[in-house]
Amino acid sequence: MDGSEQTPVFRRLFGYAMLFKYRIAAALLVLCCAVGAELAGPFIAKTIIDRHIGSIQLPWYETAAPISGSIRQVELEGRSYVREDWLEAATLDQGMWKEARILQLERGLYLVRDVPSAQGSWTLMAGGGDSGAQVKLTKESGELKLFPARKLSAAEAASFYQHDIMPVIRWLLLFVGLLALGSILHYIQGYTLQVTALRIIQRMRMDLMRHIQNIPIRYFDNTPIGQVVSRIANDTEAIRDLFMSFMATFVVSMISIIGIYIALFLLDTRLALVTLLFMPLFTAVMLVHLKFSKKYISIMRARLSDMNAMISESIAVMPILQAFRQEANRLREFDELNEDRYRNNIKQHRVFSLSSRNFTGLVGSLFTAGAIWYFGGQSLHTSISFGVFYAFIDYTGRFFQPIIGIFDQLLNAQRAVVSAEKVFALMDIEGKQVEKADEVPRPQGNVVFDHVSFAYHEGEPVLRGISFEARKGETIALVGHTGSGKSSIMNLLLGFYEPTAGEIRIDGSDITSMSKQTLRKHMGIVLQDPFLFAGDIKFNVSLYNENIGPEQVRKALADVGASIFVEQLPGGYNETVVERGSTLSSGQRQLISFARALAFDPAILILDEATASIDSETEGLIQEALRIVSAGRTTFVIAHRLSTIRDADQILVLHRGEIVERGTHEQLMQREGRYYRMYQLQSGGTAPPTTA
Repeated sequence: MDGSEQTPVFRRLFGYAMLFKYRIAAALLVLCCAVGAELAGPFIAKTIIDRHIGSIQLPWYETAAPISGSIRQVELEGRSYVREDWLEAATLDQGMWKEARILQLERGLYLVRDVPSAQGSWTLMAGGGDSGAQVKLTKESGELKLFPARKLSAAEAASFYQHDIMPVIRWLLLFVGLLALGSILHYIQGYTLQVTALRIIQRMRMDLMRHIQNIPIRYFDNTPIGQVVSRIANDTEAIRDLFMSFMATFVVSMISIIGIYIALFLLDTRLALVTLLFMPLFTAVMLVHLKFSKKYISIMRARLSDMNAMISESIAVMPILQAFRQEANRLREFDELNEDRYRNNIKQHRVFSLSSRNFTGLVGSLFTAGAIWYFGGQSLHTSISFGVFYAFIDYTGRFFQPIIGIFDQLLNAQRAVVSAEKVFALMDIEGKQVEKADEVPRPQGNVVFDHVSFAYHEGEPVLRGISFEARKGETIALVGHTGSGKSSIMNLLLGFYEPTAGEIRIDGSDITSMSKQTLRKHMGIVLQDPFLFAGDIKFNVSLYNENIGPEQVRKALADVGASIFVEQLPGGYNETVVERGSTLSSGQRQLISFARALAFDPAILILDEATASIDSETEGLIQEALRIVSAGRTTFVIAHRLSTIRDADQILVLHRGEIVERGTHEQLMQREGRYYRMYQLQSGGTAPPTTA
């Protein structure tokens, strides 16, 4: 993906960040203060070195006469010495003062009296002892001159620093205070950015989950559930790393680099201009890194999604895998995906190793070594002060650290961008927003299918011209072989899909004119494979509906005959239900699912092969419950077991998407058509084979 294709992704990520713009702005302001406090350190060190430690080598002025006033001075052997920066130029009396120098030569400090103002290099001459030492001045013009010198003892040398002790202590206290302040500010900005990043991801996950509920069911028919789970869990987690790690590191690094450049230009413009040459170099390396590693990361994320889908599917069908002894084959398929991801991971890390931290560290080390070599010679004394040199080396080391930090986070950033592409691709799937259910009267339950046709895939119709009417309180049974269109009719009635032709009306109103929530508000459904949520039995019946209290829960369970086994459980109605209700039998799960539908008191009840997985005793309980609760409700029953629908008011026999027979059980048996043959086969009788 090139930059133009990534722009919408960054724009949308930026849009999420702007939801918390004031918090981010406050964090950045605090960050600027923190960086400023940290970057003041080398300036303080420079000041201490140049103004207090190295200043002993500034010109000193010696006089034998006493000095009055507030001028700072150092007394040695009856003479007073005043450093150049202590003495105002206006008070300098050439007849009174003589210039002296304190030189650090070899292993000691030497006092040289009566020195004319001259620039050059000083050298200690061999021999002569400490008191009779001589120093040689080599002027810039090449002229040589000898001066007598006296080596200072440790106490004497300390006396020349006596007026610098308190200023140095004050500077050090300021330095420690700024370090503490910087640490506190970094904690505040880091905590603020972390909380903001978590809020952004929280909002993104909610938007993603909300949008998934708006996506048509058709999408989930063609997409492995593991991939959808990977989008919500893994990909949003990668985006979280972008906001929490890369954003924090990138912002801190950029502000640090800007602050370091400002400090470098304040120190020495020439040195700062040299470091500017590194930015195009590192930018080019970064672009090369992004170009080559992007494709490997995309493959890695795709393989991770495929692996999640395979794991999810394998867990769901583990009994089938074990029953057919396919564990080894499944493991081989998983190993191929895992190996492919491993190979691309190695390639990506190879690119990262060659173009990131190692490269930046090498360039930084070479530059620092070159600077020390260049300024460590004669040019250090003639070009810049030692304090400036120290601060420059310090800032140079700090300059490369944020660049290394950015490189280290590039991998997370690329993963996050790839993940964001997948998340936004899912969010871009067209869906219909879930509206609140309108306050409409409870429908009578009159359902009409008027020449309805439908196809999951264009050109492959599964329903052709379906027409029937179900009046209030009637029970309509749909029968037919697998693939005849029974479940498709119910999917259309529930609004999961839109018909490609025809019209579906409830109480005379086209269901396409209703919101999905309004349509389903007074519908209940029981599926062949009942799903129970993690919680307890009461929750699985009431299912977030605050209007369904404990009494309604008990009544619904009693109506379907489930209270008998529920009350025998250790927790009774509060018995914990694990995911999918795996600790209960299929019949018990079905009864609870049936009670859930009844507790919602639907006007239209749909039973999608609800008795297919129930034993004969449980089936009898449900049949009895159906006769009780079907009064006043329109009930649709999809059944393979024809013995359960003998009392239906109307039976629709489907074949290849068309209604080929309709009537009551008695009418269809008398006709001796398709329904008759199906019933005979199920009841153990003989019948001629069904024609296609």
